[in-house]
Amino acid sequence: MNKKRILASFAGFVICLVLCVFFASSLEAKTSTKEDDITKRLNALDKLTKALDIVEQYYVDDQNISDLVDKSISGLLGNLDAHSSFLNEKEFNDMKIQTSGKFGGLGVTVGLKDGALSVIAPIEGTPADKAGIKTGDIILKIDDEATLDMSLDDAVDKMRGKPNTPIKLTIYRQSLQKPFEVRLIRDIIKVESVYAKMIEDENILFLRVTNFDENVVEKASKELRKYPNVKGVILDLRQNPGGLLNQAIGLSNLFLDNGVIVVQKGRVQSENQEYKAEPKNKISSAPLVVLVNGGSASASEIVSGALQDLKRAVIVGENTFGKGSVQQIIPISKTEALRLTIARYYLPSGRTIQAVGVKPDVEVFPGKVSMLENNFSIKESDLKKHLESELEKLSKTKVDKKDKDEKYFITQRQINDDVQLKSAIDTIKILNIKGKFK
Repeated sequence: MNKKRILASFAGFVICLVLCVFFASSLEAKTSTKEDDITKRLNALDKLTKALDIVEQYYVDDQNISDLVDKSISGLLGNLDAHSSFLNEKEFNDMKIQTSGKFGGLGVTVGLKDGALSVIAPIEGTPADKAGIKTGDIILKIDDEATLDMSLDDAVDKMRGKPNTPIKLTIYRQSLQKPFEVRLIRDIIKVESVYAKMIEDENILFLRVTNFDENVVEKASKELRKYPNVKGVILDLRQNPGGLLNQAIGLSNLFLDNGVIVVQKGRVQSENQEYKAEPKNKISSAPLVVLVNGGSASASEIVSGALQDLKRAVIVGENTFGKGSVQQIIPISKTEALRLTIARYYLPSGRTIQAVGVKPDVEVFPGKVSMLENNFSIKESDLKKHLESELEKLSKTKVDKKDKDEKYFITQRQINDDVQLKSAIDTIKILNIKGKFK
């Protein structure tokens, strides 16, 4: 019996000894790893300092150390991903102006896609839009300077400039055989981020959001409250390149009273956030259709994806752009900042937007509504005794009303020119019929 106790005690001693050795080794390993990390950091910083010193001394042209550091930071951020960048004083100020809804330039949102400077979306009513620049166009040159290996910030900076100054872009479009040139005149870009019209004779509200600046939720709320008894709402996010996250969440909440709108996940635990709908912020319960296309990006994809996942809206149009990363502006001085990708967006279902986009429930490609041409029919106006004078009056009235109608209404002519919009209207009608026969 004593022998068994002695063996048990000895076994316990051995286990304790092994554990002590393990924890001591682990602590030593952690300490060693920490020291190795510090050594690596110091070596890396020493290498950077030496490189800057060599460039400053021996480069063919004189270099200012401050400029070299700025270029180094810019190169660092640019090599992380297409959306991270260094904002110098001018770029930092431009960014603040842009989110306020007024800025100078061409009115085109661009991004790097597969290494090419690609058009995400022209902003409605701007020089780029009027010149016919389209989503998916690749900008090969800016004023004869090739965009290959040009950073996104440099490209944007070159396209901006004083109002009324000319600029030339060389564009490649997949549907054409060879590149072509577009000449534009820069202008002050004042973006009307939200406007609303009624669909003629349908009692359906058409709510257009062109970008997510700081005024979107306020303006959209006002329009929705103005028309509380509509049969449906068509939220048009086509060619909307995105903008402020809080505005995307707020706009979604106008149609939702519960549920997760978007989840943000990053490397830093504190950056992980879940944004939920607040019941008090909901305004509209009307049937909802969201129009999207390849120019719908970032915040537009959060809104359309959330409303789709939560079964609140039918999504009509084309697959969206696929930008699902979060950029935060982190000041490093009073006048400079880093635009750094800190997280990714995930929709309520857990799916990601990044490089995938939002797939519409009803896929409709752009174009005109297909109608029969030269169809034969006999109408009142064809009869021998029709009242010509009355027809002339009616024709004149229609011409006089045209400008007024298109200011306040989406007319039948406009609907016939936009098959995606026509599909959205038809979808609203189906939702209303379904509601009546539940």
